[in-house]
Amino acid sequence: MANSAQARKRARQTIKARSHNASLRSRLRTAIKAVRKAIGGGDKDSAQAVFRTSMSTIDSIADKRIIHKNKAARHKSRLSAAIKAMAA
Repeated sequence: MANSAQARKRARQTIKARSHNASLRSRLRTAIKAVRKAIGGGDKDSAQAVFRTSMSTIDSIADKRIIHKNKAARHKSRLSAAIKAMAA
């Protein structure tokens, strides 16, 4: 356990930040799953619509440094490629 007042405060802040970051990470995963579900549904137009909305979620979470910007770019690239492959 923390011995100084400063360490106790940092422990409190860490708990709060961890909870907030976990909820954002969960939002990210939900957005990605929604796109994958739309791709699995087979309708390209609806998949593109869901992808457009989830792209902003992915970008905002990367801007907050919850995930690395390259990881966000990788997710967007792979989802976009999967949507493009639906027509072929």
